[in-house]
Amino acid sequence: MHAALENLCGPGKSLKTEAPDANEIAGLLRTGIARLQDARNTTLALESRFDLAYNAAHALCLAALRRMGYRAGNRYIVFQVLPHTLNLGPEVWRVLDKCHNTRNLGEYEGLLDVDERLVTDLVEATESVARALQK
Repeated sequence: MHAALENLCGPGKSLKTEAPDANEIAGLLRTGIARLQDARNTTLALESRFDLAYNAAHALCLAALRRMGYRAGNRYIVFQVLPHTLNLGPEVWRVLDKCHNTRNLGEYEGLLDVDERLVTDLVEATESVARALQK
């Protein structure tokens, strides 16, 4: 068990321990990689590419967490724990944090404001997550 992740477990906390499930992890990896590939398709609308890349990042980060034997209590925590699950630094999780907030504004308030730079940064951050998972 990882001490930093263990500190996030317990009643009212963001994580709980749960044995890894190989089928679940394989499914998350499969969908994450497929969505990442589709997010690179520049013929799609920018908003669609953002949605695909964000959901790819979430699936891959969740796969990393599940592989370590934890289950997330909320969407955001899978990005916050990247330093512990995949040893990824702020250059990755800060982009994912910004995109999570952007996604929430779009989903809950109809204010999806994305540009080419944000989508490019999101795709690059997600590619970093995918590479770290393959190590």
